[in-house]
Amino acid sequence: MIRRRAILASGAACAVTALALPGLAQAHILEGRKDLPIPAWLFAWGASIVLIISFFVLSVAWTTQRLETVEWRPIAPRLSRALASRAASVLFGAIGVFLLGVAVWAGLYGIGTPDLNFSLTFIFVTAWVGLAFLSVLFGNVFRAFNPWRAVACAFRWFLRKAAGTTPSPPLRYPEKLGRWPAAVGIASFVWMELVYSTSGFQAVGVEPRAAAIAVLVYSAYTLVAMGLFGVETWLQRGEAFSVYYEMFSQLSPLEMRDGRLGRRRPLAAASHWASVPGSIAMTIVAIGGTTFDGAQEGVLRSPIISVYNRFQDIGLGSTFGFRLDETLFLLLCFAFVATIFWLGVRGMHLVRGSPPTRQLGGSFVHTLIPIALAYLTAHYFSLFVFQEQAQFTYLLSNPLGNGSNYFGTANAGVDYGLIGTTGVWYVQVAALLAGHITGLALAHDRALGIYPTPRLASLSQRWMLIVMVAFTCFGLFLLSQSNA
Repeated sequence: MIRRRAILASGAACAVTALALPGLAQAHILEGRKDLPIPAWLFAWGASIVLIISFFVLSVAWTTQRLETVEWRPIAPRLSRALASRAASVLFGAIGVFLLGVAVWAGLYGIGTPDLNFSLTFIFVTAWVGLAFLSVLFGNVFRAFNPWRAVACAFRWFLRKAAGTTPSPPLRYPEKLGRWPAAVGIASFVWMELVYSTSGFQAVGVEPRAAAIAVLVYSAYTLVAMGLFGVETWLQRGEAFSVYYEMFSQLSPLEMRDGRLGRRRPLAAASHWASVPGSIAMTIVAIGGTTFDGAQEGVLRSPIISVYNRFQDIGLGSTFGFRLDETLFLLLCFAFVATIFWLGVRGMHLVRGSPPTRQLGGSFVHTLIPIALAYLTAHYFSLFVFQEQAQFTYLLSNPLGNGSNYFGTANAGVDYGLIGTTGVWYVQVAALLAGHITGLALAHDRALGIYPTPRLASLSQRWMLIVMVAFTCFGLFLLSQSNA
Protein backbone atom coordinates (compact mmCIF):
# COMPACT_ATOMS: atom_id res chain seq x y z
CA MET A 1 0.00 0.00 0.00
CA ILE A 2 2.81 2.43 0.89
CA ARG A 3 4.60 1.56 -2.35
CA ARG A 4 1.45 2.26 -4.36
CA ARG A 5 0.86 5.55 -2.58
CA ALA A 6 4.45 6.66 -3.16
CA ILE A 7 4.32 5.86 -6.87
CA LEU A 8 0.96 7.58 -7.24
CA ALA A 9 2.25 10.60 -5.35
CA SER A 10 5.33 10.76 -7.60
CA GLY A 11 3.15 10.67 -10.67
CA ALA A 12 0.85 13.29 -9.18
CA ALA A 13 3.77 15.61 -8.48
CA CYS A 14 4.78 15.33 -12.12
CA ALA A 15 1.22 15.61 -13.42
CA VAL A 16 0.33 18.75 -11.51
CA THR A 17 3.43 20.54 -12.74
CA ALA A 18 3.40 19.19 -16.29
CA LEU A 19 -0.24 20.08 -16.84
CA ALA A 20 0.46 23.54 -15.49
CA LEU A 21 3.20 24.21 -18.01
CA PRO A 22 2.07 27.04 -20.29
CA GLY A 23 2.69 27.39 -23.97
CA LEU A 24 6.30 27.39 -25.03
CA ALA A 25 7.47 30.94 -24.72
CA GLN A 26 10.75 32.68 -24.04
CA ALA A 27 12.33 32.26 -20.62
CA HIS A 28 15.13 33.87 -18.66
CA ILE A 29 18.17 34.42 -20.85
CA LEU A 30 16.86 32.02 -23.48
CA GLU A 31 15.77 33.03 -26.92
CA GLY A 32 13.61 31.25 -29.42
CA ARG A 33 12.05 28.86 -26.93
CA LYS A 34 9.35 28.22 -29.57
CA ASP A 35 11.89 26.02 -31.38
CA LEU A 36 11.94 23.37 -28.65
CA PRO A 37 12.35 19.86 -30.09
CA ILE A 38 9.46 18.45 -28.01
CA PRO A 39 6.87 20.07 -25.68
CA ALA A 40 8.00 21.02 -22.19
CA TRP A 41 5.34 18.86 -20.52
CA LEU A 42 6.77 15.83 -22.34
CA PHE A 43 10.22 16.67 -20.98
CA ALA A 44 8.70 16.80 -17.48
CA TRP A 45 7.02 13.40 -17.82
CA GLY A 46 10.13 11.85 -19.35
CA ALA A 47 12.38 13.21 -16.60
CA SER A 48 10.03 11.94 -13.90
CA ILE A 49 9.88 8.47 -15.44
CA VAL A 50 13.70 8.35 -15.53
CA LEU A 51 13.79 9.28 -11.84
CA ILE A 52 11.28 6.57 -10.95
CA ILE A 53 13.23 3.97 -12.92
CA SER A 54 16.45 5.13 -11.24
CA PHE A 55 14.79 4.71 -7.87
CA PHE A 56 13.87 1.08 -8.55
CA VAL A 57 17.33 0.34 -9.96
CA LEU A 58 18.92 1.76 -6.80
CA SER A 59 16.56 -0.28 -4.61
CA VAL A 60 17.56 -3.52 -6.33
CA ALA A 61 21.24 -3.01 -7.18
CA TRP A 62 22.48 -0.72 -4.39
CA THR A 63 22.08 -2.62 -1.10
CA THR A 64 25.19 -1.55 0.83
CA GLN A 65 26.61 1.89 1.63
CA ARG A 66 29.26 3.12 -0.80
CA LEU A 67 29.57 6.86 -0.18
CA GLU A 68 30.22 7.11 3.56
CA THR A 69 33.97 6.48 3.14
CA VAL A 70 35.79 9.24 1.28
CA GLU A 71 38.94 7.18 0.53
CA TRP A 72 41.22 10.14 -0.16
CA ARG A 73 44.53 9.32 -1.87
CA PRO A 74 47.36 11.72 -2.73
CA ILE A 75 48.17 12.20 -6.40
CA ALA A 76 50.62 14.20 -8.54
CA PRO A 77 53.23 14.99 -5.83
CA ARG A 78 55.07 17.54 -7.98
CA LEU A 79 51.88 19.41 -8.79
CA SER A 80 50.91 19.26 -5.12
CA ARG A 81 54.18 20.83 -4.04
CA ALA A 82 53.81 23.56 -6.65
CA LEU A 83 50.22 24.37 -5.68
CA ALA A 84 50.98 24.34 -1.95
CA SER A 85 54.15 26.43 -2.19
CA ARG A 86 54.31 29.85 -0.61
CA ALA A 87 54.95 31.44 -3.99
CA ALA A 88 51.77 29.90 -5.44
CA SER A 89 49.79 30.94 -2.37
CA VAL A 90 50.98 34.54 -2.69
CA LEU A 91 50.35 34.55 -6.44
CA PHE A 92 46.81 33.15 -6.21
CA GLY A 93 45.91 35.48 -3.36
CA ALA A 94 47.30 38.49 -5.25
CA ILE A 95 45.22 37.56 -8.30
CA GLY A 96 42.09 37.38 -6.14
CA VAL A 97 42.77 40.75 -4.52
CA PHE A 98 43.57 42.32 -7.90
CA LEU A 99 40.38 41.07 -9.56
CA LEU A 100 38.25 42.18 -6.63
CA GLY A 101 39.98 45.56 -6.75
CA VAL A 102 39.28 45.92 -10.47
CA ALA A 103 35.62 45.05 -9.86
CA VAL A 104 35.34 47.72 -7.15
CA TRP A 105 37.21 50.27 -9.28
CA ALA A 106 34.97 49.62 -12.27
CA GLY A 107 31.87 49.77 -10.12
CA LEU A 108 32.78 53.08 -8.51
CA TYR A 109 34.18 54.90 -11.53
CA GLY A 110 32.83 53.07 -14.55
CA ILE A 111 29.76 53.59 -16.69
CA GLY A 112 26.41 52.93 -15.04
CA THR A 113 25.16 50.68 -17.84
CA PRO A 114 25.25 47.16 -16.33
CA ASP A 115 26.20 45.22 -19.47
CA LEU A 116 29.08 47.60 -20.27
CA ASN A 117 30.67 47.59 -16.82
CA PHE A 118 33.22 44.95 -15.82
CA SER A 119 32.08 44.79 -12.19
CA LEU A 120 28.62 43.24 -12.55
CA THR A 121 29.62 40.52 -14.99
CA PHE A 122 32.61 39.61 -12.84
CA ILE A 123 30.66 39.52 -9.55
CA PHE A 124 27.36 37.98 -10.67
CA VAL A 125 28.51 35.72 -13.51
CA THR A 126 32.24 34.93 -13.44
CA ALA A 127 32.48 34.58 -9.67
CA TRP A 128 28.95 33.60 -8.60
CA VAL A 129 28.35 31.01 -11.33
CA GLY A 130 31.81 30.22 -12.68
CA LEU A 131 33.45 29.47 -9.33
CA ALA A 132 30.61 27.11 -8.44
CA PHE A 133 31.31 25.13 -11.63
CA LEU A 134 35.06 25.12 -10.94
CA SER A 135 34.46 23.95 -7.37
CA VAL A 136 32.63 20.86 -8.62
CA LEU A 137 35.34 20.08 -11.17
CA PHE A 138 38.53 20.87 -9.25
CA GLY A 139 37.62 21.16 -5.59
CA ASN A 140 37.62 24.26 -3.41
CA VAL A 141 39.59 26.54 -5.73
CA PHE A 142 38.06 29.66 -4.18
CA ARG A 143 40.11 29.14 -1.04
CA ALA A 144 43.32 29.73 -3.01
CA PHE A 145 41.99 32.92 -4.67
CA ASN A 146 39.91 34.23 -1.76
CA PRO A 147 40.87 37.93 -1.58
CA TRP A 148 39.78 38.37 2.05
CA ARG A 149 41.83 35.36 3.16
CA ALA A 150 44.82 36.76 1.27
CA VAL A 151 44.52 40.17 2.96
CA ALA A 152 44.05 38.58 6.39
CA CYS A 153 47.05 36.26 5.91
CA ALA A 154 49.21 39.17 4.73
CA PHE A 155 48.21 41.21 7.79
CA ARG A 156 48.89 38.25 10.09
CA TRP A 157 52.34 37.80 8.50
CA PHE A 158 53.07 41.50 9.02
CA LEU A 159 52.10 41.29 12.70
CA ARG A 160 54.26 38.23 13.19
CA LYS A 161 57.24 39.98 11.64
CA ALA A 162 56.67 43.21 13.58
CA ALA A 163 55.77 41.77 16.98
CA GLY A 164 57.39 38.35 16.77
CA THR A 165 54.07 36.61 17.46
CA THR A 166 50.55 36.39 16.13
CA PRO A 167 47.88 37.41 18.67
CA SER A 168 45.11 34.90 19.35
CA PRO A 169 41.54 35.82 18.34
CA PRO A 170 39.85 37.74 21.17
CA LEU A 171 36.53 35.89 20.79
CA ARG A 172 35.56 32.25 20.56
CA TYR A 173 33.14 31.46 17.77
CA PRO A 174 29.76 30.18 19.08
CA GLU A 175 29.40 26.66 17.70
CA LYS A 176 25.62 26.94 17.83
CA LEU A 177 25.82 29.61 15.12
CA GLY A 178 27.44 27.11 12.76
CA ARG A 179 27.01 28.21 9.15
CA TRP A 180 24.07 30.53 9.83
CA PRO A 181 26.10 33.74 9.23
CA ALA A 182 27.19 32.35 5.86
CA ALA A 183 23.61 31.40 4.94
CA VAL A 184 22.41 34.89 5.84
CA GLY A 185 25.29 36.33 3.81
CA ILE A 186 24.32 34.37 0.69
CA ALA A 187 20.67 35.33 1.17
CA SER A 188 21.78 38.96 1.36
CA PHE A 189 23.83 38.57 -1.82
CA VAL A 190 20.81 37.07 -3.61
CA TRP A 191 18.67 39.94 -2.33
CA MET A 192 21.23 42.43 -3.59
CA GLU A 193 21.29 40.79 -7.02
CA LEU A 194 17.58 40.21 -7.53
CA VAL A 195 15.71 42.69 -5.35
CA TYR A 196 17.85 45.80 -4.92
CA SER A 197 16.61 47.49 -8.04
CA THR A 198 14.10 50.17 -8.96
CA SER A 199 12.90 48.53 -12.16
CA GLY A 200 13.01 44.78 -11.50
CA PHE A 201 12.62 41.79 -13.79
CA GLN A 202 16.30 41.94 -14.82
CA ALA A 203 19.03 39.29 -14.81
CA VAL A 204 21.17 41.69 -12.76
CA GLY A 205 19.16 44.57 -11.36
CA VAL A 206 21.75 46.35 -9.22
CA GLU A 207 23.77 49.35 -10.35
CA PRO A 208 27.57 48.95 -10.59
CA ARG A 209 28.25 51.63 -7.97
CA ALA A 210 25.88 50.00 -5.48
CA ALA A 211 27.56 46.64 -6.08
CA ALA A 212 31.01 48.14 -5.48
CA ILE A 213 29.90 49.78 -2.23
CA ALA A 214 28.37 46.49 -1.10
CA VAL A 215 31.68 44.72 -1.81
CA LEU A 216 33.55 47.27 0.29
CA VAL A 217 31.09 46.97 3.17
CA TYR A 218 31.20 43.18 3.06
CA SER A 219 35.01 43.22 2.88
CA ALA A 220 35.22 45.36 6.01
CA TYR A 221 32.71 43.11 7.80
CA THR A 222 34.62 39.97 6.80
CA LEU A 223 38.04 41.26 7.82
CA VAL A 224 36.71 42.42 11.20
CA ALA A 225 35.06 39.03 11.79
CA MET A 226 38.31 37.27 10.88
CA GLY A 227 40.12 39.42 13.41
CA LEU A 228 37.58 38.62 16.11
CA PHE A 229 37.12 34.88 15.58
CA GLY A 230 40.22 33.81 13.63
CA VAL A 231 40.80 33.56 9.91
CA GLU A 232 40.23 29.84 9.44
CA THR A 233 37.28 29.68 11.81
CA TRP A 234 35.45 32.44 9.99
CA LEU A 235 36.26 30.96 6.59
CA GLN A 236 34.78 27.61 7.63
CA ARG A 237 31.68 29.00 9.34
CA GLY A 238 30.84 32.62 8.65
CA GLU A 239 32.37 33.79 5.36
CA ALA A 240 29.46 33.41 2.96
CA PHE A 241 31.27 32.65 -0.27
CA SER A 242 33.85 30.33 1.27
CA VAL A 243 31.04 28.19 2.72
CA TYR A 244 29.00 28.42 -0.50
CA TYR A 245 31.79 27.22 -2.79
CA GLU A 246 32.96 24.66 -0.25
CA MET A 247 29.44 23.20 -0.37
CA PHE A 248 29.72 22.59 -4.11
CA SER A 249 33.29 21.32 -3.79
CA GLN A 250 31.97 18.36 -1.77
CA LEU A 251 30.83 16.85 -5.07
CA SER A 252 34.34 17.05 -6.54
CA PRO A 253 36.74 14.10 -6.86
CA LEU A 254 39.69 16.39 -5.96
CA GLU A 255 40.70 17.85 -2.60
CA MET A 256 43.73 19.54 -1.08
CA ARG A 257 44.68 18.11 2.34
CA ASP A 258 47.61 19.30 4.40
CA GLY A 259 49.22 20.83 1.33
CA ARG A 260 48.75 17.75 -0.85
CA LEU A 261 46.46 17.28 -3.79
CA GLY A 262 44.43 14.10 -3.60
CA ARG A 263 41.73 12.13 -5.33
CA ARG A 264 38.67 10.95 -3.45
CA ARG A 265 35.51 9.07 -4.26
CA PRO A 266 33.18 11.50 -6.10
CA LEU A 267 30.18 12.66 -4.02
CA ALA A 268 31.43 10.90 -0.88
CA ALA A 269 32.58 14.09 0.84
CA ALA A 270 29.07 15.55 0.65
CA SER A 271 27.74 13.04 3.18
CA HIS A 272 29.97 14.56 5.90
CA TRP A 273 29.45 18.25 5.07
CA ALA A 274 26.10 18.90 6.70
CA SER A 275 26.98 18.07 10.31
CA VAL A 276 27.25 21.78 11.19
CA PRO A 277 24.21 23.91 12.18
CA GLY A 278 23.04 26.20 9.39
CA SER A 279 23.87 23.73 6.61
CA ILE A 280 20.19 23.17 5.84
CA ALA A 281 19.67 26.92 5.60
CA MET A 282 22.60 27.26 3.18
CA THR A 283 21.23 24.64 0.76
CA ILE A 284 17.71 26.06 0.94
CA VAL A 285 18.97 29.58 0.25
CA ALA A 286 21.02 28.31 -2.71
CA ILE A 287 18.01 26.58 -4.30
CA GLY A 288 15.45 29.20 -3.23
CA GLY A 289 17.42 32.11 -4.69
CA THR A 290 17.62 30.51 -8.13
CA THR A 291 13.96 29.51 -7.84
CA PHE A 292 12.96 33.12 -7.21
CA ASP A 293 15.10 34.36 -10.10
CA GLY A 294 13.16 32.11 -12.47
CA ALA A 295 9.76 32.45 -10.81
CA GLN A 296 9.72 36.25 -10.80
CA GLU A 297 9.86 36.13 -14.61
CA GLY A 298 7.01 33.65 -14.90
CA VAL A 299 4.66 32.17 -12.33
CA LEU A 300 5.23 34.96 -9.78
CA ARG A 301 5.19 37.87 -12.22
CA SER A 302 1.46 38.61 -11.93
CA PRO A 303 1.33 38.19 -8.13
CA ILE A 304 4.38 40.46 -7.73
CA ILE A 305 2.77 43.16 -9.86
CA SER A 306 -0.53 42.77 -7.99
CA VAL A 307 1.06 43.14 -4.55
CA TYR A 308 3.16 46.05 -5.80
CA ASN A 309 -0.01 47.84 -6.95
CA ARG A 310 -1.54 47.25 -3.53
CA PHE A 311 1.52 48.80 -1.90
CA GLN A 312 1.15 51.81 -4.17
CA ASP A 313 -2.50 52.15 -3.20
CA ILE A 314 -1.59 52.44 0.49
CA GLY A 315 0.99 55.12 -0.21
CA LEU A 316 4.32 53.25 -0.17
CA GLY A 317 7.00 54.82 -2.32
CA SER A 318 7.75 53.27 -5.69
CA THR A 319 11.26 52.05 -4.86
CA PHE A 320 10.50 50.96 -1.30
CA GLY A 321 7.28 49.26 -2.40
CA PHE A 322 9.07 47.31 -5.12
CA ARG A 323 11.84 46.14 -2.82
CA LEU A 324 9.44 45.18 -0.05
CA ASP A 325 7.26 43.34 -2.55
CA GLU A 326 10.09 41.27 -4.03
CA THR A 327 11.63 40.66 -0.60
CA LEU A 328 8.39 39.04 0.53
CA PHE A 329 8.28 36.80 -2.54
CA LEU A 330 11.96 35.90 -2.14
CA LEU A 331 11.24 34.76 1.42
CA LEU A 332 8.23 32.87 0.07
CA CYS A 333 10.52 30.96 -2.32
CA PHE A 334 12.85 30.06 0.55
CA ALA A 335 9.85 28.80 2.51
CA PHE A 336 8.56 26.86 -0.52
CA VAL A 337 11.84 24.98 -0.99
CA ALA A 338 12.09 24.30 2.75
CA THR A 339 8.53 22.98 2.78
CA ILE A 340 9.17 20.49 -0.03
CA PHE A 341 12.27 19.19 1.72
CA TRP A 342 10.69 18.89 5.16
CA LEU A 343 7.57 17.21 3.77
CA GLY A 344 9.83 14.54 2.30
CA VAL A 345 11.67 14.19 5.60
CA ARG A 346 8.38 13.99 7.45
CA GLY A 347 7.27 11.23 5.09
CA MET A 348 10.46 9.27 5.81
CA HIS A 349 9.77 9.60 9.51
CA LEU A 350 6.61 7.51 9.03
CA VAL A 351 8.73 4.47 8.17
CA ARG A 352 9.35 2.09 11.05
CA GLY A 353 12.70 2.57 12.76
CA SER A 354 13.15 6.21 11.66
CA PRO A 355 15.07 8.61 13.90
CA PRO A 356 13.50 11.97 14.94
CA THR A 357 12.47 14.31 12.14
CA ARG A 358 15.09 16.96 12.93
CA GLN A 359 17.84 14.35 12.93
CA LEU A 360 16.57 12.99 9.60
CA GLY A 361 16.67 16.46 8.10
CA GLY A 362 20.30 16.92 9.07
CA SER A 363 21.14 13.45 7.76
CA PHE A 364 19.69 14.06 4.30
CA VAL A 365 20.31 17.76 3.63
CA HIS A 366 23.49 16.96 1.66
CA THR A 367 21.21 15.43 -1.01
CA LEU A 368 20.14 19.00 -1.86
CA ILE A 369 23.66 20.03 -2.94
CA PRO A 370 23.44 18.46 -6.44
CA ILE A 371 19.95 19.94 -6.78
CA ALA A 372 21.35 23.40 -6.00
CA LEU A 373 23.99 22.82 -8.67
CA ALA A 374 21.35 21.58 -11.12
CA TYR A 375 19.19 24.69 -10.62
CA LEU A 376 22.23 26.96 -10.93
CA THR A 377 23.31 25.27 -14.17
CA ALA A 378 19.85 25.12 -15.70
CA HIS A 379 19.04 28.73 -14.98
CA TYR A 380 22.37 30.43 -15.71
CA PHE A 381 24.04 28.20 -18.29
CA SER A 382 23.35 30.35 -21.35
CA LEU A 383 24.08 33.56 -19.43
CA PHE A 384 27.45 32.12 -18.41
CA VAL A 385 28.35 30.91 -21.91
CA PHE A 386 27.58 34.21 -23.61
CA GLN A 387 28.48 36.71 -20.90
CA GLU A 388 31.88 35.12 -20.26
CA GLN A 389 32.76 35.88 -23.86
CA ALA A 390 32.08 39.53 -23.07
CA GLN A 391 33.99 39.30 -19.77
CA PHE A 392 37.23 38.20 -21.40
CA THR A 393 37.00 40.37 -24.51
CA TYR A 394 35.53 43.86 -24.51
CA LEU A 395 34.84 44.13 -20.77
CA LEU A 396 38.40 43.17 -19.88
CA SER A 397 39.81 45.71 -22.33
CA ASN A 398 37.28 48.39 -21.43
CA PRO A 399 36.34 47.72 -17.78
CA LEU A 400 34.99 51.21 -17.10
CA GLY A 401 33.04 51.43 -20.35
CA ASN A 402 34.81 54.69 -21.19
CA GLY A 403 36.27 53.67 -24.55
CA SER A 404 39.62 52.29 -23.36
CA ASN A 405 41.16 49.28 -25.12
CA TYR A 406 43.89 47.88 -22.85
CA PHE A 407 44.23 44.48 -24.54
CA GLY A 408 42.97 45.25 -28.03
CA THR A 409 39.73 43.29 -27.63
CA ALA A 410 37.32 46.15 -26.88
CA ASN A 411 35.69 45.78 -30.28
CA ALA A 412 35.17 42.04 -30.04
CA GLY A 413 31.64 40.73 -30.04
CA VAL A 414 29.74 37.84 -28.50
CA ASP A 415 29.16 34.77 -30.64
CA TYR A 416 25.50 33.99 -29.94
CA GLY A 417 25.70 31.12 -32.40
CA LEU A 418 28.15 29.23 -30.18
CA ILE A 419 25.26 27.10 -28.97
CA GLY A 420 21.70 27.10 -30.23
CA THR A 421 18.52 27.38 -28.18
CA THR A 422 17.77 23.69 -28.61
CA GLY A 423 21.25 22.81 -27.36
CA VAL A 424 20.81 25.09 -24.36
CA TRP A 425 17.49 23.44 -23.56
CA TYR A 426 19.03 19.96 -23.67
CA VAL A 427 21.85 21.08 -21.36
CA GLN A 428 19.35 22.52 -18.90
CA VAL A 429 17.17 19.42 -18.86
CA ALA A 430 20.23 17.15 -18.56
CA ALA A 431 21.52 19.24 -15.64
CA LEU A 432 18.20 19.01 -13.81
CA LEU A 433 17.94 15.28 -14.41
CA ALA A 434 21.56 14.50 -13.47
CA GLY A 435 21.33 16.63 -10.34
CA HIS A 436 18.20 14.94 -9.09
CA ILE A 437 19.40 11.42 -9.87
CA THR A 438 22.58 12.22 -7.95
CA GLY A 439 20.53 13.51 -5.05
CA LEU A 440 18.45 10.35 -5.13
CA ALA A 441 21.61 8.20 -5.03
CA LEU A 442 23.04 10.17 -2.10
CA ALA A 443 19.76 9.82 -0.21
CA HIS A 444 19.54 6.08 -0.88
CA ASP A 445 23.11 5.54 0.27
CA ARG A 446 22.52 7.47 3.48
CA ALA A 447 19.26 5.58 4.16
CA LEU A 448 21.12 2.26 4.01
CA GLY A 449 23.15 3.40 7.01
CA ILE A 450 20.17 4.65 9.01
CA TYR A 451 17.59 1.90 8.58
CA PRO A 452 18.21 -1.68 9.75
CA THR A 453 17.35 -3.38 6.44
CA PRO A 454 17.68 -2.43 2.75
CA ARG A 455 13.91 -2.91 2.42
CA LEU A 456 13.14 -0.25 5.04
CA ALA A 457 15.78 2.02 3.51
CA SER A 458 14.12 1.74 0.09
CA LEU A 459 10.72 2.25 1.67
CA SER A 460 11.88 5.52 3.24
CA GLN A 461 13.35 6.75 -0.02
CA ARG A 462 10.02 6.65 -1.82
CA TRP A 463 9.35 9.90 -0.03
CA MET A 464 12.61 11.38 -1.27
CA LEU A 465 11.65 10.22 -4.75
CA ILE A 466 8.57 12.43 -4.46
CA VAL A 467 10.81 15.34 -3.43
CA MET A 468 13.12 14.78 -6.42
CA VAL A 469 10.23 14.48 -8.88
CA ALA A 470 8.69 17.67 -7.47
CA PHE A 471 11.97 19.61 -7.76
CA THR A 472 12.58 18.30 -11.30
CA CYS A 473 9.13 19.19 -12.58
CA PHE A 474 9.21 22.57 -10.87
CA GLY A 475 12.62 23.31 -12.38
CA LEU A 476 11.31 22.54 -15.85
CA PHE A 477 8.24 24.61 -15.10
CA LEU A 478 10.40 27.63 -14.28
CA LEU A 479 12.46 27.20 -17.45
CA SER A 480 9.30 27.19 -19.57
CA GLN A 481 7.97 30.47 -18.19
CA SER A 482 7.69 33.59 -20.31
CA ASN A 483 10.01 36.57 -20.06
CA ALA A 484 7.69 39.22 -21.40
